[in-house]
Amino acid sequence: MKNGIIILDFGSQYNQLIGRRIREFGVYTEILPYYAPLDEILSHQPKGIILSGGPSSVNSEKAHLVEEQLFEQNIPILGICYGMQLTAKLLGGVVSEGTKGEYGKSEFTIVKDNVLLSNLPQTSIVWMSHFDEVTVLPDGFELIGTSTNSMAGMANDLKKIYTVQFHPEVSHTEYGEQILKNFVFSICGCTKNWEISNFIETEVKKIREKVGNKKVMLGLSGGVDSSVAAVLIHKAIGDQLNCIFVDTGLLRKNEAEKVMQVYGEHFNMNIKKINAEERFFFKLKGVDEPERKRKIIGNEFIRVFEEEAFKLENIDFLAQGTIYPDVIESQSVKGPSAVIKSHHNVGGLPDELKLELLEPLRELFKDEVRKVGIELGIPKELVYRHPFPGPGLGIRVIGEVTEEKVKILQEADDIFIEELCNHDLYNKVSQAFVVLLPVKSVGVMGDERTYEYTAVIRSANTTDFMTATWSKFSYEFLELVSNRIINEVKGINRVAYDISSKPPATIEWE
Repeated sequence: MKNGIIILDFGSQYNQLIGRRIREFGVYTEILPYYAPLDEILSHQPKGIILSGGPSSVNSEKAHLVEEQLFEQNIPILGICYGMQLTAKLLGGVVSEGTKGEYGKSEFTIVKDNVLLSNLPQTSIVWMSHFDEVTVLPDGFELIGTSTNSMAGMANDLKKIYTVQFHPEVSHTEYGEQILKNFVFSICGCTKNWEISNFIETEVKKIREKVGNKKVMLGLSGGVDSSVAAVLIHKAIGDQLNCIFVDTGLLRKNEAEKVMQVYGEHFNMNIKKINAEERFFFKLKGVDEPERKRKIIGNEFIRVFEEEAFKLENIDFLAQGTIYPDVIESQSVKGPSAVIKSHHNVGGLPDELKLELLEPLRELFKDEVRKVGIELGIPKELVYRHPFPGPGLGIRVIGEVTEEKVKILQEADDIFIEELCNHDLYNKVSQAFVVLLPVKSVGVMGDERTYEYTAVIRSANTTDFMTATWSKFSYEFLELVSNRIINEVKGINRVAYDISSKPPATIEWE
């Protein structure tokens, strides 16, 4: 899609957030790696370009740079954080190692009125994350804002190049949304060209043209992305879509039945259910290391899917619920972040299948996928379900995974989610679940001594899943959940509540 905003990725953890903010304005946005050739960038006919933040220094030998001709295209540019320093460096300014870095909240003061800062108070709170700083402005630029310790904004109105040292895309920056709107609408002259309601009609037409009378195969997991992709493709080509649903035995309580009922019966889709529980429990026997469990589950999932795929005849396309964050991550500039944990994906299928990929959601962010799901008639409670890990309950049973432990966890988790819904709390938290520990403790139930497992309730609140805080439930609610689990789930006699934030903890335990 053309006439939108292009974001060049320099490794910032907030890139997707910039894209989401601008799409929420109704303007189409794409994220490209910083090293994308200038011709490729210009082929999108962007109305504006944003240079993102990034973890490296513009003065390092391995600094991420762009072609200087980018600044000579008469296309408005907004540099954010690293993007400000890069602009200064490439256009003749000076970027120096700071004497005192700025991280977190800082005070921003406007020193000269500018269209980028229209409708902002003279002083406001912004979110900083930098050590280097611009110390000499390039020719033609003027200082438009300062922070406590640095030059925090510069502009060249003639060339329509604007930069800020802080992150306007994060919620901690008080007037960040206004700054982005000023750039997108006042400076770039964008018009609203991105609406979910138009997406379905356009995509259905594209799928029909691409697939023709051929057949499509899709691995349906029951998750939001694969489910929305399946219903969208089914709307376009009907019975030409063949879905494979692998029951790993590691799903939520009654999950397999719900998937078959909603998508098989209600939407009347072709779904083949594979009962593979025994295979997964056999492979996981004796394994307690988290990353090894993830890889075993992922590899076995691919093997099962592969076996079933070879049984289908005359399949030409493999459909996947790939969404835009997946695309970005596959091409993203790698910053200093480590691999925290791996997830499985059917993208590891062998070349012998010789299938063409069909990814109708690859231009959408998660919140946009949910909106499409609602428009397609998928029940709201399924579309807005909390995230569920690819390896399923295999990583919520801490330690060795057995069928007995999974059944215990399914019952406990179902009670917790049920009470969240009963108390109108489910949609007010971001992710909630129960973890089963490989720890047994002594308890008393009735007049008998028990020696059973400990369950941990986990609930987190977050806007981007990069950081999260624990949910502040009332003592009465926690007591209710604890009592129900202990009284109703045989195998658990103790319940704890996880009050760890991310970081340093992760939301999932494994």
